[in-house]
Amino acid sequence: MADDLLLDATEWDALLAARAGGAVPRGALGDLFAPVLAAPGAADGCNVIGRLAQTLDGRIAAANGASQWIGGRGDILHTHRLRALCDAVVVGAGTVRLDDPRLTTREASGPNPVRVVLDPARRLAPTYRVFSDDEAPTLLLTAQDGPGWHGGAEVVVVPRGGEGMDLVAALRALATRGLRRVFVEGGGRTVSAFLAAGLLDRLHVTVAPLILGSGIPAFTLPEATRIADGLRFRWTAHAIGDDLLLDIPLHRARPGVCGA
Repeated sequence: MADDLLLDATEWDALLAARAGGAVPRGALGDLFAPVLAAPGAADGCNVIGRLAQTLDGRIAAANGASQWIGGRGDILHTHRLRALCDAVVVGAGTVRLDDPRLTTREASGPNPVRVVLDPARRLAPTYRVFSDDEAPTLLLTAQDGPGWHGGAEVVVVPRGGEGMDLVAALRALATRGLRRVFVEGGGRTVSAFLAAGLLDRLHVTVAPLILGSGIPAFTLPEATRIADGLRFRWTAHAIGDDLLLDIPLHRARPGVCGA
C-alpha cells in the first residue's frame, strides 16, 4: 500500500502548478494525480475520472439516501483535490436533490471547477445552491428544451440517450467549452452510467471501514449471469487517513454485461 497522501502539502502545490502546464512532481501524490492531468486521448476530447466513496460492503448511502459522511476527512480532502485539478465536476440530479452540494474546493487550495449538473428532464428547482450561489459557474445539461438559464446556471441542451441523456454528446459539449478534464463525482447511478457507456478513463473508489448491511449499492448495472460478464482490472491502493483509496485505470473499458 502506498504512503498516506494527506501530509505532503509541498507536493500538492507542485501539482497545482502542473495543472497550469508545469511538470508533474515525482512522489505519491504525483503518481496518483498524473493520470488526472494527462492529455485526453479519447475522441470526445475529455479525460474522465469517476469517484465513489463506499462502505466495506459496497454501499454508498443508507436506504433513505443518507450518505454524509461515509468517508472520513481523508476522503473529503481527496475529493476536493480532484475538484481543484479538474476543469469540471459532474453530478446527477439525484445528488443535487439529496445533498444540495456546493461542489467547491473549500478543503483544498486550488481553483473551483465549473459545476455541471445532469438533469435530463429538467426537474430540479433553481433554488439549489449550485444554481443560486456565485461561488463557481454552473452548467445545467438537460434533454428538455426551455429557457437558456436556470437560476444562475447556463442551460446546455443535449440529445437523449437510453433512459437519460447521450453522455458522449454531453462530454463533447463540455470539450467545446474547454472543459476537458472532467471529474464525475456522483452519485452512484451517474458514475455507473459513465462506466456502462465505457466513458471512464479512471476510477477512484474510497472504501471506508464501515459495514451497513443494507442501503444503496455503489454500482447499478445490468444483471450479470456469469462472472465473465463483469470487468476485471488492476488497482493501486493508498491510505488516506482511516480510509483506503483504490486508484483504478479503466481506459474507457466497460463491463461485459454492458455490451461491446
